[in-house]
Amino acid sequence: MRILLALIIVVPALEISVLIFSGKTLGIPFTLLLIILTGVIGAWLAKKQGLETIRRARQQMDYGQVPGDAIMDGICILIGAVLLLTPGYISDLTGFLLLIPVTRNYIKPVITNWISRRINRGHFTVIRR
Repeated sequence: MRILLALIIVVPALEISVLIFSGKTLGIPFTLLLIILTGVIGAWLAKKQGLETIRRARQQMDYGQVPGDAIMDGICILIGAVLLLTPGYISDLTGFLLLIPVTRNYIKPVITNWISRRINRGHFTVIRR
């Protein structure tokens, strides 16, 4: 909870300082254009990656497999899309890292381990049929 509180305070402060620096260095119109452009590209990439992930999950279920990897991809894509719609360069960079399959494959094990630790500590309740 302390980490979340720190992120809620620190990340917006960093985003604002980077945007102010960008506005002074590149100019306000170019900074605004970059923010809008990353949002549009991010929305397109999230849609493309999301549809591909849904297709892959359906295919795995058709073959009787549990689409665990596809579900983890979907979680990363959702988080990445939300970050890309948030104005700021730091959130955009993090969002793109979660949307691009190559970098996402490095991030997924970290998220999986984090979820596993929380389940083992009893912070998540897993309901089985």
